Amino acid sequence: AFDPLSVSLVAGGAAMAWHLYSSDSWLKCRFQECCEKENTLNFRALKAQLDNRLFGQHLAKDVVLKAVLGFSNNPSPKKPLMLSLHGWAGTGKNFLSQILAEQVHPAGLRSKFVHLFLATLHFPHHDQVKLYKEQLQNWIRGNVSACPSSVFIFDEMDKMHPGVIDAIKPFLDYYEEVDGVSYRKAIFIFLSNAGGDLINKAALDFWTSGKRREDIQLKDLEPLLSVGVFNNKNSGLWRSSIIDRNLVDYFVPFLPLEQRHVKMCVRAEMTARGYAVDEKIVQAVADEMTYFPKEEKIYSDKGCKTVQAKLDIHEDL
Repeated sequence: AFDPLSVSLVAGGAAMAWHLYSSDSWLKCRFQECCEKENTLNFRALKAQLDNRLFGQHLAKDVVLKAVLGFSNNPSPKKPLMLSLHGWAGTGKNFLSQILAEQVHPAGLRSKFVHLFLATLHFPHHDQVKLYKEQLQNWIRGNVSACPSSVFIFDEMDKMHPGVIDAIKPFLDYYEEVDGVSYRKAIFIFLSNAGGDLINKAALDFWTSGKRREDIQLKDLEPLLSVGVFNNKNSGLWRSSIIDRNLVDYFVPFLPLEQRHVKMCVRAEMTARGYAVDEKIVQAVADEMTYFPKEEKIYSDKGCKTVQAKLDIHEDL
């Protein structure tokens, strides 16, 4: 016969163990990822990552750091953080969003609390816009219910069908809750090539007038971006209620990269591969990139996007 006291102790211990594991306890979180209910963002680590890994983007770095610091230090934000990153391919938009996601949830893009949407993959068909909007609302509602500090990244916004993204407008607005769910601690990031031409022109105008690249300020570009993207029929934000309601906290411009920035990317990639930095190879890779304008050849037309592939050719050297 079983001793009633022993049985009760075993049952009680099992119940306690199950409680510890089924809740977001330290025991459960040792074996699987848990949502960080409170802000754990390490601002110094984020700044160090951006300083050491994001090249040629003084403006984007400064804006994002200030935006994230203010948001993370606010115990009761009035709305989720909404950043819209703009610039040509290879300038660092994806890179910055990944670094930011890693500082919120250490697993980054592998985290079950970080969600990446690609317009051409997840929303490919124009005649399915209504379905996409319903699916998107349900997906975001479910994930924020599970983790208030969820991060949502929408890439290829310039390829998204107009109207789709407006489905998330209620979640970005100044509501304490929507259907019993608070979205105020979530982060939404849009990535888009739209507005890249406007940014490039402004950067070239600064160069032509003899001004330093580092003197370009947000006020020089943000008004152009917000109006240009809103009126761009090839943008997923065309006539968007998200812009109309001023729900984007910052339009973040990414400047075109010069050859010196491309060289920084090459050095960083060589170091990441465990190679000694060879300046001859650095110069050779930089020389293989194409630059614009045609005569001046100041800016890389692909930023650092093809650096890895071009470095592969030189590996045997």
